[in-house]
Amino acid sequence: MIITYTLDDGTPERRTTDDLSAIEAAAVEEAMGGVPWRLIEDRLRGQDPTAMRAVLWAFRRREDPGLKFAEFDVPGWRRRLTARIERVEIDDVLNTLVTEALAKNEDSAIDAMLPHLRKLAHDQADVNAALDALGKGHLGRGRPDSAD
Repeated sequence: MIITYTLDDGTPERRTTDDLSAIEAAAVEEAMGGVPWRLIEDRLRGQDPTAMRAVLWAFRRREDPGLKFAEFDVPGWRRRLTARIERVEIDDVLNTLVTEALAKNEDSAIDAMLPHLRKLAHDQADVNAALDALGKGHLGRGRPDSAD
């Protein structure tokens, strides 16, 4: 998951949850009242401001170890803070969908999920690349929401 915070000068600060240490991830869980990491990832996908703020806080603590979560704020979070999925997460979602679609011999579940995946993707081209890797590239080509 990539968390992007737009600084006052318009520069995007991008942080990936893959770069968090286990201790930092545990600190995020604790800061959020004991929420397990699996649920934090769900909240990030849902653009939850507390989850995004907690991840950004964990990275900021690297430079300022005394920074307290309760005092760490993100003014204008709605326009300055986003969470987007990365290629590995797109692969996970599509692998699950393809497995289910193949069991039913239908592509409609994959097709229905593509606009959502493109919206959440940090790089929309990753969606087509993941479809190609699964042999389902035809589903992403020539659509209005396609990166092509």
